[in-house]
Amino acid sequence: MSLVAYGNGTAATETPEIANNGFWPAIDPDTFRSEHRVESTVTTPRVLTALRIAMASLNRQLADWQREQVEAGHTTADAVPLEDWQISGHHSLLYVRAVYAEAHAQLLERYREVSATQDGDERGEAKADAAEDYRRDARWAVAEIIGEPHTTVELI
Repeated sequence: MSLVAYGNGTAATETPEIANNGFWPAIDPDTFRSEHRVESTVTTPRVLTALRIAMASLNRQLADWQREQVEAGHTTADAVPLEDWQISGHHSLLYVRAVYAEAHAQLLERYREVSATQDGDERGEAKADAAEDYRRDARWAVAEIIGEPHTTVELI
């Protein structure tokens, strides 16, 4: 697998956090940009849209689990009791990882280079592969949160 990076600048101004539903943590677009090396060539509105869509998707996927936790008296992800092997902030950390991974996958798909050359085709394929890797990371983070194994089954 090759490293897929794009852009060559940094964000000029701080972007406010995106509020969440109260159970899950707010998402910081600047931290996303930094951790995922999403530079200023990707506009802030696109980053915000990708993050909001990812949050909405993950909140839907985790709605039943969240409801169970709230009914058990745990009003935030960080208030959910931890297993002995889990670190402090375990659920929030995995949620943020899933949001970032899903948003990055969306951005990679939207920023595939259009080119009639073989080199451009190869970059587009590399970005598509990277997007799938990020989506897998998001699925695995959700599986970890809800306590399911990381299983990927493909039909041949």
